Amino acid sequence: MSTSAPDRIVRSGLDRGVATITLDSQHNRNALSRQLLAELHRALDEAEAQDARAIVLRHEGPAFCAGADLKERSSGPPDSGPMVSALERLMDTPRPTIAVVNGAVRAGGLGLMTACDLIVVDQSVTFALTEVRIGVAAAIISVPILRRVPPGKIAAAMLTGEVFSAADAREMGLITHVTSDVAATVNDLINGILAGAPRAVAATKAMLHRVPTLDRTTGFAEMRALSEEFFSGPDAAEGMAAFIEKRLPAWNPAAE
Repeated sequence: MSTSAPDRIVRSGLDRGVATITLDSQHNRNALSRQLLAELHRALDEAEAQDARAIVLRHEGPAFCAGADLKERSSGPPDSGPMVSALERLMDTPRPTIAVVNGAVRAGGLGLMTACDLIVVDQSVTFALTEVRIGVAAAIISVPILRRVPPGKIAAAMLTGEVFSAADAREMGLITHVTSDVAATVNDLINGILAGAPRAVAATKAMLHRVPTLDRTTGFAEMRALSEEFFSGPDAAEGMAAFIEKRLPAWNPAAE
């Protein structure tokens, strides 16, 4: 099932319980215009209403995202609220999010990309944080970026605006996968997510964000409680029964 209209520049669809959101504003290289951000929020609303088990963010055209729409930004007061909210929603949704990148990523596009949990990039893709070259700073997007990357590893890119490669991005920890077959890699990741119990997957995403912020004593206390809650719950009962009976658990679409 898909949702589209002739004048929409963000499309959405649902297949196997996975929501796919496609940026398709090729005339401005998927720049973060007011329209694109409004439609991205609408697509995220649709994914949540459909109770999607994962969200894939992809693009059409030669660029994943060129960053801010500079024509809009140069006329009228800035309002970064919709961008901040979009990044927060991608980071905070309990559903795993996957950015699928087959084309160049510049400036604010790196924020949109790094707000996702998994980032699959074609090996030919290039990146650049070009903000300083137009007299601004990569301020808002530094929040998701610096949660993934040590400052020292991305300092040169932020301070100079230099172009860097997919291999560089992977080495610094900015992205998770570099591949010559993006579609196959994404499909494998989706199959893996769907093989897990939805509640367990959501808890694992939350855990990945929370545990690094905790001191050791608090971390063990919270994670012991979480472990015991899950081991005594219905998903564990089904998962262990499926393992013993050599069948797929009920939540796996392949079991149907």
